[in-house]
Amino acid sequence: MPLINSNYKPSFLFKNGHVSTIYSGLFRRVNGVNQKRERIFLSDGDFLDLDWSYAPQKTDKLIIILHGLEGDAQRPYMLGTAKLFNANEYDALCINFRGCSEEENTLYRSYHSGATKDIVDVIGYITKEKHYSDIFLKGFSLGGNIVLKYLGEGNIIPHNIKGAVVVSVPCHLSGSAKALHKFENTLYAKRFLRYLIKRLKKKQYHFPEEISAESIASIKTLYDFDNVYTAFAHGFKNAEDYYEKSSSLQFLENIKIPTLILNAQNDSFLSKECYPLEIAKTNQNLYLEMPKYGGHVGFWSNSNVYYNEQRALEFLGN
Repeated sequence: MPLINSNYKPSFLFKNGHVSTIYSGLFRRVNGVNQKRERIFLSDGDFLDLDWSYAPQKTDKLIIILHGLEGDAQRPYMLGTAKLFNANEYDALCINFRGCSEEENTLYRSYHSGATKDIVDVIGYITKEKHYSDIFLKGFSLGGNIVLKYLGEGNIIPHNIKGAVVVSVPCHLSGSAKALHKFENTLYAKRFLRYLIKRLKKKQYHFPEEISAESIASIKTLYDFDNVYTAFAHGFKNAEDYYEKSSSLQFLENIKIPTLILNAQNDSFLSKECYPLEIAKTNQNLYLEMPKYGGHVGFWSNSNVYYNEQRALEFLGN
């Protein structure tokens, strides 16, 4: 489909991408979402914790929400989406990726940008055990890449999955990795790396035969982390092989349900390849909206219903 003209116009301060990113990640608060946790076991024996919140009345509509790198189901962007959709007669399922629910997963592997098998397991469980006739997907950043890859890589998509929205998606992982290593993103990269190293040290304690303390000490950048841990723990040759095989960009032309990509032009985490204009023009199911402002998983609004949340409801509700 043609490029969607965006009408997102935040106040002056939030036109700055870094202000939008930092405020939305660190200072926003979303209250009033009552979540109930359910643990399911995956096909490889590991587990995922799913956090459910419900519409006031029984409904047959569900939105499944996937978080970004080192996020969880309680991040404001997750709760903001759940709250708005609950209020509009959708149940909401916020997925915690492996190891992201305050309890370490049982295997050496964890989650990564291309780990669609876990979503296949979750959706298989829901379609078998739950009652929803209309299921929608929403993914943020890393979670958005997973959604796009899942929809386009050749999985059997259940007939009741009706649409998807993805926000701030690094659909070209190598380009985004380079972007994150730029000087302007130094603070973000260091923050991500600090949390990743902390979790990897826990892995090393439980799996000392898989990785040494010396190997962890050699990790100085996010690229190093993907080269030392992410790639080898998940069956890739190295970081570049992981980026190449896990990027959703190569699968976009195969998406067959209505899907909106919402990537801000001032998102410092994204490279030029993350704005797939030509593919959106040729795939009638793929919609691309590129607001001038928004930052990375930002899209601030003074109503505390953020623009990405309202756009998701508009797009999926039609």
